Amino acid sequence: MRNPFSAQSKINSIKALLNSVSEPLNLNVSVRLWNGEVVPLGPEADGRYTIGLSGPGVIGSLMRMPTLETLVRLYATGHIEFDGGDLIEFSEALKTRQSNRERLKQVSKTMLAKRTLPFLFAKTDSAELSEGFRDDMVGRDESKRKNSDYIQFHYDVGNEFYKLFLGSEMMYTCAYFRDWSNSLDQAQHDKLEMICRKLRLEPGDRMLDIGCGWGGLICYAAQHFGVKAHGITLSQQQYEYTKEKIERLGLTDQVTVEICDYADHQGSYDKISSIGMSEHIGVANYPRYFGKINSMLRDRGVMLNHAIARSAKTSKRFSTRIRPERKFLLKYIFPGSELIPVGMTTDFMEQNGFEVHDVESWREHYALTTRFWCKNLSANRERAIELVGPERYRLWVAYLAGASGGFTAGSIKIYQVVASKKGAKGVSGMPPTRAHLYRAA
Repeated sequence: MRNPFSAQSKINSIKALLNSVSEPLNLNVSVRLWNGEVVPLGPEADGRYTIGLSGPGVIGSLMRMPTLETLVRLYATGHIEFDGGDLIEFSEALKTRQSNRERLKQVSKTMLAKRTLPFLFAKTDSAELSEGFRDDMVGRDESKRKNSDYIQFHYDVGNEFYKLFLGSEMMYTCAYFRDWSNSLDQAQHDKLEMICRKLRLEPGDRMLDIGCGWGGLICYAAQHFGVKAHGITLSQQQYEYTKEKIERLGLTDQVTVEICDYADHQGSYDKISSIGMSEHIGVANYPRYFGKINSMLRDRGVMLNHAIARSAKTSKRFSTRIRPERKFLLKYIFPGSELIPVGMTTDFMEQNGFEVHDVESWREHYALTTRFWCKNLSANRERAIELVGPERYRLWVAYLAGASGGFTAGSIKIYQVVASKKGAKGVSGMPPTRAHLYRAA
């Protein structure tokens, strides 16, 4: 009697399984087995896109724990390879008009069980990740949060690494495409211009940028709108890059930067921007965050909050359950981060002394931005691996591809909220229309 767990039995079983699903799936994708054989997942597969499996343990791992983290872990450790395109191209190649789940209903469940049985105990070698955040990755308890640790884990991967995909201005937030065919650099320039217009910057304004990144906004605002701009960050590498940029551009009399937690900063400002910052602080800390911003802003001063958001739920009760995709982000990319619906953000802002004037969705803009980033990083694969190693490179490619897919599908969103400090009753001082946002440059 043939041993169902032998090496040859595993090869025979996986080939039979793939051949069974090939016709209903009808994909232009092939699977390369660990013995070198290639099995197409559709009768017209041309070999352009190939998924490589390192061994039977890949099948066994996905059987025992069919989660997003398992899939990403296998990819990040090199047990699953995608050849012929970047992850976004692969995701598009795997899509069909009819969902793959519906197509697979045509396949016998008894056959599937029989063909996967040989892999039940199969394991992979060295499939554990080493790049995860090792402390409290959620950080809901404000007294135990270490914001500097969270920020440094994400942003101090290295300036050279970020240069591989962000674009010339090193802008690590959603670009603004005045035309969908514009380049990433053009869209990032237009984003800076739009933010400055929304803040209604005027020469001589005192401006604060919380979480200033690599200094793109504060330098642009000083150069083009004549403001006195100050940026704060918790990333040592961002601080050093921004300081050098300020000096290189000759802006030392207009622009300053420091390493400082928002909660410890002291100052008085006419305009305050928070671009991609509030997602990092945790929902329990929103009252403190917006209260602190309010305390630093002059009466009727303008603030802009630019943040990723999740969709609102039917129940208004806040859920503490961590979904698999968020667990992945917390552990390997963004520890301490948390997303809330934009309605909750505006509630927190109003509760802390702001009048909300505008809310604008940039979801499709971020889908395209992250698509550019994923393609740029994939195109610089060899250099990225030299800088951060293969595991972290693959984690980041997976993160950027997943983000682009999420924004495209609408499962995650992003909004810009413009508000003013409501310290006194009466007129807001805002213009009667939004014409100032779209005037010719």
